[in-house]
Amino acid sequence: MAGKYMAFDLETTKEIPDGGDWRAHSPLGISCAATLAPEGEALTLWYSLDSDDTQASRMNVYDSRTLVGYLSSMAESGYTILTWNGLNFDFPVLAEESGLISECKELAAHHVDMMFHLFCVKGHYLGLDAAAQGMGMPGKTPGMTGADAPRYWAQGRYTEVLEYLAQDVRTTVDVAQACEKRCALLWTSRAGHPQGIDLPSGWLPVQEALNLPEPETSWMTNPPKRDDFTDWLH
Repeated sequence: MAGKYMAFDLETTKEIPDGGDWRAHSPLGISCAATLAPEGEALTLWYSLDSDDTQASRMNVYDSRTLVGYLSSMAESGYTILTWNGLNFDFPVLAEESGLISECKELAAHHVDMMFHLFCVKGHYLGLDAAAQGMGMPGKTPGMTGADAPRYWAQGRYTEVLEYLAQDVRTTVDVAQACEKRCALLWTSRAGHPQGIDLPSGWLPVQEALNLPEPETSWMTNPPKRDDFTDWLH
């Protein structure tokens, strides 16, 4: 793909029930975020500070807006913003917390969401860890999940959450680059069957992924829809 990657991910302050719709629990708040450009391993961790210079329980509006501005400036300078499920989660959360709705919609529509690209081809979800393992990589931080992050942050276990988040953006970039070299994303289904999608042109931005043919999903009881991801953009 043309350009350079800038991976983006965030963690929320509010816990979401397993399998629940996060929008029913919003506003979620942002505890911290991370951005990573693989050139020179330029990792940046984002969070707000309290008056005593310790991590705040929640990123404030000013810092959330600063993050949006940074992502926009990186996109304008030739970087391709990269996420795993950012269209359906990270960007709408950032839009809500920053109040910069139109800017976040623009970023979301033009960035590469690898999970959404896969969804447009296969019609189902896939976790980042499964994708990483399928590509022969270690994947996410063992012993912790995204569901743990809000509780850990509230307990003051900031280093653990930040290290987990940093590993997530590194994994995001590593998966993207490995798949482009192989022109495919490979993984193993829960039933133990090899699965994959071809990526002859690399990863597609959201707007281009929407042009892919709709997959056959009649085998699913209640298949998710592309509108589930994109409704907030309209």
